Amino acid sequence: MRKKIVAGNWKMNKTFEEAQALLSEVINMVNDEVTGEVEVVVCPPAIYLTSFRQYITSGGKLALGAQNCHEKVSGAYTGEISAPMLQSIGVDYVILGHSERRQYFGETNAQLAEKVNIALENGLKPIFCCGESRDLRENGDYIGFVKDQITESLFHLSAESFAKVVIAYEPIWAIGTGLTASSAQAQDMHFELRQHIASQYGDVIAQDTTILYGGSANEKNAAELFAQPDVDGGLIGGASLKSREFMTVVKARQ
Repeated sequence: MRKKIVAGNWKMNKTFEEAQALLSEVINMVNDEVTGEVEVVVCPPAIYLTSFRQYITSGGKLALGAQNCHEKVSGAYTGEISAPMLQSIGVDYVILGHSERRQYFGETNAQLAEKVNIALENGLKPIFCCGESRDLRENGDYIGFVKDQITESLFHLSAESFAKVVIAYEPIWAIGTGLTASSAQAQDMHFELRQHIASQYGDVIAQDTTILYGGSANEKNAAELFAQPDVDGGLIGGASLKSREFMTVVKARQ
């Protein structure tokens, strides 16, 4: 059975005191209210990861994720953070290829393939993001575009390595815009991506691959989105910054 995951991407938000308060609220709510088989991943700004590790123990309902890592092991890359550094403090997951990283920092499919490699080599589980712009959705082969992102960044992996990757489909036109893909639109793309994975790795791995939805999912639409057969959870942005809203999303998936 595919793992159900709800990951909160805090992006560049919260002072340390605010982040501590939010984490405390999330931990208490998860312990008190989450009874189903869903893993909750908290992805705070990197500067807070070491502090958060002492409150999040591996193997429980909560896991710790980073928002990015560099493709090199070490070197003269001022301001960057490597996968071995994340592994050394006990980080579980790392988000790779988020649309904001692609848009603002020019990350390419080839570069992301390197990031996926280094993450896996260091025991991190990649949450690999893919998705299309509004213009492409309305005027182009958006399904082919998203499939190419997966092909060029992931299909070099062995079946054993690919099985450790989580996919997050994030329609770029629905991130921070207030727009959300309908549950039917989300299901259609998730189905297409699962079929694409099957074409490379076979039905067993495709059916075991967790595919998250990551486009403005919130407490109002999560239940409908998660009811779709190929939507296994969510990569949550804004709604993850408010503990009660985030927990409503989590409980919609359990």
